[in-house]
Amino acid sequence: MPAVGGIGPGTGKAYPGNLTPFVTVTCIVAAMGGLIFGYDIGISGGVTTMTPFLKKFFRSVWEKKEADKSKNQYCQYDSQTLTMFTSSLYLAALLSSIVASTVTRRLGRKLSMLFGGLLFFAGALINGFAKAVWMLIVGRLLLGFGIGFANQSVPLYLSEMAPYRFRGALNIGFQLSITIGILIANVLNYFFAKIKGGWGWRLSLGGAMVPALIITIGSLVLPDTPNSMIERGQTEEAKAKLKRIRGVDDVEEEFRDLVAASETSKLIEHPWRNLLQRKYRPHLTMAILIPFFQQLTGINVIMFYAPVLFSTIGFKDDNALMSAVITGVVNVGATVVSIYGVDKWGRRFLFLEGGVQMLICQAVVAACIGAKFGINGNPGDLPKWYAIVVVLFICIYVAGFAWSWGPLGWLVPSEIFPLEIRSAAQSINVSVNMLFTFAVAQVFLTMLCHLKFGLFLFFAFFVLIMSVFVYYFLPETKGIPIEEMGQVWKTHWYWSRFVEDVDYPNGGMEMGKGGQGIKDV
Repeated sequence: MPAVGGIGPGTGKAYPGNLTPFVTVTCIVAAMGGLIFGYDIGISGGVTTMTPFLKKFFRSVWEKKEADKSKNQYCQYDSQTLTMFTSSLYLAALLSSIVASTVTRRLGRKLSMLFGGLLFFAGALINGFAKAVWMLIVGRLLLGFGIGFANQSVPLYLSEMAPYRFRGALNIGFQLSITIGILIANVLNYFFAKIKGGWGWRLSLGGAMVPALIITIGSLVLPDTPNSMIERGQTEEAKAKLKRIRGVDDVEEEFRDLVAASETSKLIEHPWRNLLQRKYRPHLTMAILIPFFQQLTGINVIMFYAPVLFSTIGFKDDNALMSAVITGVVNVGATVVSIYGVDKWGRRFLFLEGGVQMLICQAVVAACIGAKFGINGNPGDLPKWYAIVVVLFICIYVAGFAWSWGPLGWLVPSEIFPLEIRSAAQSINVSVNMLFTFAVAQVFLTMLCHLKFGLFLFFAFFVLIMSVFVYYFLPETKGIPIEEMGQVWKTHWYWSRFVEDVDYPNGGMEMGKGGQGIKDV
């Protein structure tokens, strides 16, 4: 079924192509790269509530927790060593994503995924057999290096493989596998915590070897993207691959645009420095602000520390883990809604609706926790209805994130970058994401101790700011081929002042040699 037009102003190009079973299976396998990220987010919060784990590695936290149950609940998990266990991974991911940029560009997307899987496997192995805190930290660092490579390459791979009409849905497969990873981790934590002998945490941490094997084996069987093959001089193989991916023989126009874009990208000697050019100001802004805002929704606070958070607001350890499973189910379900709606309703609608939903829920949760815990953090006996109301609104909040900032925080940056800056810009996107994930994870328990219920109002403030930013500054990218993306900046009320016609003379084209129009892919 040939693609139709309807992509707004610009050249209105519509490359022929179908959503072939080959592409569907390929994108599902590649999206499994998100499993390693999601599994880690879910596991790390769960094991930190397991008493045997705390007694072995973080005894001071366990003693503080056990000493007096009536004391300030806000501060019982406040430990820099404990948060370093969780957040060291994100510092490693930040560093490795910078290296991954070069690997992804020069050696291909799938090799970057392979490195990610192998490093993650090594980290899971060390954590599963850990005897001391330093082994936990080393394992976490290796896990982080793996996540940096996977998060750099998988969203790019998905955006380049998918036909543009289905790019949103297929790319969100990455976020869906993150949410599935979180859910699987939460379920496993719940059952492993019940194992007699107190060694269930080893299975939780070591279990990360399974998603690592999936992405490692997947990366060996996946084809490389035509964009990447052309970048590395495999032109004929790329053309044959493009025909197979699109399911049609008429790929001449798209292929010419890919080759032209590759030629342009080769003229760029310093993609990092090139990012600072005025015409890339919109791209650089989005590469920094979208992941920055994504972390300041407060979602990772809920997902890392869901069991800790529920334990803090009065749930027993078992019930805390079960509540985390419930939020995990909501997370997966809402991400499926996003897959259905992203190419139908558009990116902006989901961003704005999700923002309003999160804002309301954070205000309600802050009010609920504030009313019961007050300033001193001692709630007394919590009625069951109260706990249900808190979990309900946290679930509605998670749903709002999971069909807006969750998937779109990865999708939109991966689809707006021209080929010549794509790897570098995606590295900035991942680096900013990991930097603020690290920062939020590192300071969250201390902030909970000091800001108390006001922590939810802190994140609500940023949700308001980011929603205003999206409303005024983020153009709609639904249904626009990556090769034509330049048009959205040219027609935008604010960004058009940075992008001249000479930069994108024909929708998505940049002037190449001899004035010839060359595509930004």
